[in-house]
Amino acid sequence: MTIDWTHFTPWMSLAGGVLLGLASALFILLNGRVLGISGIVAGLMRPRTGDTGWRLAFLLGLLAAPAVYALAGTLPEVRIDAGWGVLVIAGLLVGLGTRYGAGCTSGHGVCGLSRLSPRSLVATLAFMGTGFATVFVVRHLFA
Repeated sequence: MTIDWTHFTPWMSLAGGVLLGLASALFILLNGRVLGISGIVAGLMRPRTGDTGWRLAFLLGLLAAPAVYALAGTLPEVRIDAGWGVLVIAGLLVGLGTRYGAGCTSGHGVCGLSRLSPRSLVATLAFMGTGFATVFVVRHLFA
């Protein structure tokens, strides 16, 4: 395994991590809610009075962020080495996993671990371990 030094961006990655941590901390401090994308989207599936506006604004912000970034600079090249079928199956499996795990990577991995939640530690270890195993199987056993 080698590092692709031309695409190695530790400072941009650090900045993104700091922004995500800051957004998560502010969200829980100001709203009393854990910042988890699956929970935000799930709340739109069964909307409650007065609860829809902030959820839609959050999701629109996620979608608008690349457009704003593109105004400031060049968007990075996106390369996905999988077909639509694989992407759809992967998306469905991730969605199923977030329902069974009662949260997603941002909810458990960022917010839950920072609150020292044992449940989030188990969930994070499970999805990280599954990810490592999947990459190993796909790259070494199916290749």
